[in-house]
Amino acid sequence: MTNLSVNINKIATLRNARGGNMPDLLHMATLCQQFGAQGITVHPRPDERHIRYNDVRQLKPLITTEFNIEGYPSENFLKLIEEVHPDQVTLVPDAPGDITSHAGWKVTDNMSMLTEIVARLHEAQCRVSIFVDPDSRQVEAAAKTKADRIELYTEPYASAFAKGQDNINIYRDAAQTAVECLLGVNAGHDLNQDNLGKFYHAMPRLDEVSIGHALICEALLQGLKTTINNYRKILTDN
Repeated sequence: MTNLSVNINKIATLRNARGGNMPDLLHMATLCQQFGAQGITVHPRPDERHIRYNDVRQLKPLITTEFNIEGYPSENFLKLIEEVHPDQVTLVPDAPGDITSHAGWKVTDNMSMLTEIVARLHEAQCRVSIFVDPDSRQVEAAAKTKADRIELYTEPYASAFAKGQDNINIYRDAAQTAVECLLGVNAGHDLNQDNLGKFYHAMPRLDEVSIGHALICEALLQGLKTTINNYRKILTDN
């Protein structure tokens, strides 16, 4: 089974646009779970332009599925993880001012740092996933850090799909390498209801997809419950 983790950053962005508490982030996270999401993802950034560190603290007792926290492993981020103890931490190489993720880790260039961080997060009893490009060499390096999973950066796949092009083989190969290295496989970034089915069926293993921007945009037209149900159907369509 491939789990759907809903990234609620965009809900926080909408709330922050006017101040106050509309929409109520905590209530929306609860609804996502009630409507079928099997996890909640947040990505707190240093400027707290969407998810705030205190949001993470308040969300923790409300998550009855899986709580995935993404972020660059700064000392402040790591201390938050050690305080909150989410189910999964996804390490991403974002610079502080980046609007969104643009690439995966060059794990081969950051082996020492990532290995130390993975060990520290395991001490906090968290599953650790490393955000990588679909590059088997980087996947193999991620396994050497003792991470539990990789998350494949899927923007290049989504971009190719929108142009009628096909680069799914590089993702299939990277996922197969992960399987051979005994790593779990997650995926995320620009996946949507149009392109997810092809990706899902091509992967030799896919434990989780984390989807936020597209899902929230689609929910404006379809409603949140219907949108989550649609994603769940894609991920269970054999």
